[in-house]
Amino acid sequence: MSKGTTPPGARTEEEAALWVRGMFADVAPRYDLLNRVLSFQIDQLWRAHTVRRVQAYLDNPAARILDLCCGTGDLLLALEKRRQAPVLGSDFCHPMLTASQAKRARSPLFEADALSLPLADASLDLITCAFGFRNFANYRKGIAELHRVLRPGGAAAILEFSTPPNAAFRALYNFYSLQILPRIGALLSGRRDAYTYLPESVRKFPGAEALAADFRSAGFADVTFDRLTFGIVALHIARKS
Repeated sequence: MSKGTTPPGARTEEEAALWVRGMFADVAPRYDLLNRVLSFQIDQLWRAHTVRRVQAYLDNPAARILDLCCGTGDLLLALEKRRQAPVLGSDFCHPMLTASQAKRARSPLFEADALSLPLADASLDLITCAFGFRNFANYRKGIAELHRVLRPGGAAAILEFSTPPNAAFRALYNFYSLQILPRIGALLSGRRDAYTYLPESVRKFPGAEALAADFRSAGFADVTFDRLTFGIVALHIARKS
């Protein structure tokens, strides 16, 4: 698999992380609007599917749950609605956490790098991550960190963009993401590079099968994935044995 995200001009993992943090800080005020417009509001269905797939963990009041790379809190709020106990939220971009707070998220939030979480070994039962994993500066290190902080029997639920397996649909999606999405993103956010980076990061990201294989190699068991919307997105569920 690719080592990690490679934004323009970044030569090291530190530079990649710095670019991604700055990019998200800039687009945070209009991030939700952009998500709704660019996905035709289907992103909400993807998150709802994720919540349904992890409901067993949400039903356990003793389970410790973290929404990693929580961003503006869309998935975090969806998890909260289906659970009585708190859900932790974390992101390494402060303006994103501020946006989560503005939505009145009741979960405890903390700022942290997903590759080095300030959490004890085997301290969580479930980690969710929606559209954040692809931006990690080092994918293998990210998987290892998920494995470290999960308890045996715990699970990681990673919702991420993927490559549609159907060639005809893939060509149509590529045209949209490479030609149309950057223009709309630039118009609404003021940062064309952010929405040029998006399709490029998806293109370089491992396919669903390859990502599942890397979770298995890191010691996860019972690794599955659901393709959503013709494979534009995949939800990976990986359990720690």
